[in-house]
Amino acid sequence: MMRKLRYAMVGGGQGAFIGAVHRKAMALDGQMALVAGALSSDPQRARASGAELGLADARNHGRWQDLLADELNRPAHERIDFVSIVTPNHVHFPVAHAFAEAGIHVVCDKPLVHSTEEALALEKAAQRSGCVFGVTYNYTGYPMVREARELVAKGLIGELRKVIVEYNQGWLATNLEATGQKQADWRTDPARSGLAGAMGDIGSHAENLVATVTGLELDSICADLTAFVPGRRLDDDGNVLLRFTNGARGVLIASQIEVGCENDLRLRVFGTQGTLTWHQEEPNRLVHQPIDGPARVLTRGSPWLGEAARRATRLPTGHPEAFLEAFANVYLGVAAHIRALQAGLAPDPLEADYPRLADGVRGVRFIEKVVESAGSQAKWTPMR
Repeated sequence: MMRKLRYAMVGGGQGAFIGAVHRKAMALDGQMALVAGALSSDPQRARASGAELGLADARNHGRWQDLLADELNRPAHERIDFVSIVTPNHVHFPVAHAFAEAGIHVVCDKPLVHSTEEALALEKAAQRSGCVFGVTYNYTGYPMVREARELVAKGLIGELRKVIVEYNQGWLATNLEATGQKQADWRTDPARSGLAGAMGDIGSHAENLVATVTGLELDSICADLTAFVPGRRLDDDGNVLLRFTNGARGVLIASQIEVGCENDLRLRVFGTQGTLTWHQEEPNRLVHQPIDGPARVLTRGSPWLGEAARRATRLPTGHPEAFLEAFANVYLGVAAHIRALQAGLAPDPLEADYPRLADGVRGVRFIEKVVESAGSQAKWTPMR
C-alpha cells in the first residue's frame, strides 16, 4: 500500500483560519499525515496548538528553526516529506528559503513573499536543492477552472480578446483591524502583509486565475489603488487595466470594501468565437457562450469534460464540490510530484497539476508593478 506522505506545518495554530483549511484539505484523500509542526510565532501557543492536534512532544516545536533542525537530525526514512507554510506573509520567505535550501519540499501560501528579490532567491534555492515547491493558489484546483483552461488551450473560444476578473469582498468595509480581529490586523499591516492590502491578499488570486486559464502574458498595466477606510495604511480597493502581449485587453478588480459581497470571485474570458464564464460561489458550473449558438452550461462531474477536470472530481454530477476539494487538488498535485521523484520517475503532468514556484514569483512581481503603477503619474507601467 502507498504510505502517507509525512508533513510539517509552520503557522496555522490556535486562532488561525487558513491553517485548518489546509489540514482538512490534506486529510480529504488520506494521502498525507501531519507529524510535526511549529504552529505559531508564540512558542507557548505553538506547543498548545500542536498538542491539540495530537503531535508527539518530540515533534511539537515552539520555533520553526527547531522544527527544521530536528528534522535534519532524524534518519532520512523518518523525516517529513514536505512542509506546509501557512503563516502571515512576512514569515514566508525565511521559512521557505531555509527548508528549500535543506532540500525539503515546500508548499507555501500566497502571496509568496514581499519582493521579487526574495522570490528569485527562493527560486535559486529550490533549483539548487531540486525540491518540489508548490504555491497554494487554491482556485486553480476547481474542476471547472481546469476545464476552462483546457477549452481555451484547445481554441474553443478562438483568439482571446478580453478578460475580466473580479474578486469582490466586503469584510473590511469597516475598521475591523481596530477591534483586534486577527485576520484583519495582520492583513492591513505593511510590515506583515507587504506592499499591498487587498491587491496582495485577493488580487494575487485574480492574477493567477487569469494566467492559469488563459496562458496570456501581461505586457503593461494601469492601476488605481485606494484605502477607503480612514487610517488604513494599505489599499482595500484596487482596479487595474491590463494589456497582454497578444494584443488582448483586460480588467482586474480586487476589493474588500464592497458591502454585501462575501467571496465573489468571477472570471469572464472573451474570444473571437465565444465566451467562458465562471463564478467561485457557484463553482460547479462553467458557461460557454459560442458565437453561433445558444449558451451551454457545463457541470462538474459530467462525463464529457476533459481529463484534467475529471481527475479533479470526487463525486458524481449534482453533488456539489467546492473550496476544500479545490485545496485538496492542489495538494494532490504536489503529492504526485513528490512521489514521482521518490520513485525516480518523471511526474505525470495531469497528476502533478498544481501552481508552481514560477507562478508565485510572477504574482509577486505583479503586486509590485500594481503598486508602482498606482503611485506613478504615467498612464501605463511596462511589466518588463
